[in-house]
Amino acid sequence: MIRIGLLGCGNVGHVIAGHCDMVRIAAVYDTVESRAQELGRLCDAVVHTDIAGFIAGDVDLIVEAASVEAVRQYAEEILAHGKDLVILSVGALADEAFRTRLAAEAAREGRRIYIPSGAIIGLDNLKIGQISDIRKLVLRTTKSPRSLGIDVDRKMLVFKGTASDCIRHYPKNINVAVALELAAGREADVELWVDPEIDRNMHEVIAEGDFGDVYIRVRNTPSPDNPATSYLAALSVLTLLQNLDNPIRLGT
Repeated sequence: MIRIGLLGCGNVGHVIAGHCDMVRIAAVYDTVESRAQELGRLCDAVVHTDIAGFIAGDVDLIVEAASVEAVRQYAEEILAHGKDLVILSVGALADEAFRTRLAAEAAREGRRIYIPSGAIIGLDNLKIGQISDIRKLVLRTTKSPRSLGIDVDRKMLVFKGTASDCIRHYPKNINVAVALELAAGREADVELWVDPEIDRNMHEVIAEGDFGDVYIRVRNTPSPDNPATSYLAALSVLTLLQNLDNPIRLGT
């Protein structure tokens, strides 16, 4: 079984660690040591108190479940130490130069970078955009205004533009858009709405191309222990990890 290191012991880390019967969590690290200690006890993992020791430790793959900043700071070093890497904070890859460096480092070391589907459905088939033109790609996200620190009493559009523009204004709300763009091989048009009447985040994906047209709507249930985290996103990481050793691969 693949030995996994968890970089970040927040909600996603808890979901993964709560399924220790399915995956082998060998090491954990968090800037808040008490959170790392808690997860270490939960899955009988080595708790690292320094990031250098964690990255150099005896694991095959590291799951980043921390932040965009953590990806920027540690991803290249993780790959250079011969570890595969799962990136949940995929918004970090909106920086094309950084993404190119990561890909080059992974190729040089013979490593893999995995990006889970996260909070949406259908990423696998959107990859056809890499070989057949997708003429239209729209991501429409609707959230509670409280999650963005906005006080409104009606549904309203707060951002419309590209993912690269969105990251400058709403950096914590860009992961889905960047994942879409990486899958489809083209830039997405992003709409960010707030609606005081909703209690769950909603993502709508509209794609049109030679293949036909697609409309996907996902209403995310908040994670049980952290309403700010999509439960689907946490489960998608766990599913990816469980299937790494599976000789049969499903999806495009």
